[in-house]
Amino acid sequence: MPCVRTLLGLLAALAVGGAVAFLGYCLYFDRKRRGDPAFKRRLRDRRRAAPRAGAGGAQLWDPEKNEKLQERFLQEVQMGELWLSRGEHRMGVEHLSNALLVCGQPQELLKVFKHTLPPKVFEMLLHKIPLICQLLNKT
Repeated sequence: MPCVRTLLGLLAALAVGGAVAFLGYCLYFDRKRRGDPAFKRRLRDRRRAAPRAGAGGAQLWDPEKNEKLQERFLQEVQMGELWLSRGEHRMGVEHLSNALLVCGQPQELLKVFKHTLPPKVFEMLLHKIPLICQLLNKT
């Protein structure tokens, strides 16, 4: 038994020693990297360039596109309400599903629809959601 304990003690000491050596290695090279003037310059350049460019150099938030989406959303909701008020449930659901497509928070909009739409119309809208998801996946 003393042989097994000695072996386990040696293995534990080696493991701790290896971990300490690895940590020292990481700290040494991190300090060397941070002290390099070229590293600091590259880091500043990256930070300056990051907010301006998104994927492919395009702007992440385009105000004109945002306004168009808001207009389209409001137009689709209004058309859906108009068709529903006329008793044309299918056309109303079609326009409300289009509003879901351009909405930034479709889950919140569904909660609103659940409380404001008649149960039959809301159920029709729920059946339309898989088709909406397919359209989103194709684009």
